[in-house]
Amino acid sequence: MSSVPFHYVDLRTFCYATEDEKRVEAALRTYLPEESELDRQVTAGHHGDRIVVLSARLENADDVRYVLDRLVELPDYDTFLDELDERVSEDCSLYLTLDKQAAFRGEPRQGNGITLRAKVEAYPAKRETAVENAREALETRAAE
Repeated sequence: MSSVPFHYVDLRTFCYATEDEKRVEAALRTYLPEESELDRQVTAGHHGDRIVVLSARLENADDVRYVLDRLVELPDYDTFLDELDERVSEDCSLYLTLDKQAAFRGEPRQGNGITLRAKVEAYPAKRETAVENAREALETRAAE
C-alpha cells in the first residue's frame, strides 16, 4: 500500500442535550475504522445545558486511508476536489464539515455537525504543496 501524506486526521462532533449520545457516536463512527477509540468530554453550553464533545485522532496510515476512502464516497466528491485550494489553510490543515444526520444513516455527505481536520504533510510546509499532496492522495484513493 502506498503511504498517505497526512500526519493525522481529527474528527469531532458535539452531542447536545436534545440528542441521543449513542446515535451521535454512531454518526461519527461512519468515518472511523471499527476499532477506533473516541475521546469523550462533557462540558456546558451558554445556558448551562450539557454538551458532550466526541472526538478521535487517527495517526495510523491505514486508519487515515479509511477516512479518505469514506471521503471518496461523497456525492459531491468532484466539487470537494475542486475546492481543495480553499479548504487547506496556511498551516497545511485540510478542513471539511460533514453532515451528522446523513452520517447516522451511514451516508458520507458534506454538511454540518462533524468537523474533519487533516494535517497534510508538506515539505517545505507551504500551503500550495499541501494542496497538491492532498489532491494526489485523494485521487489515488478514488482510483483504487
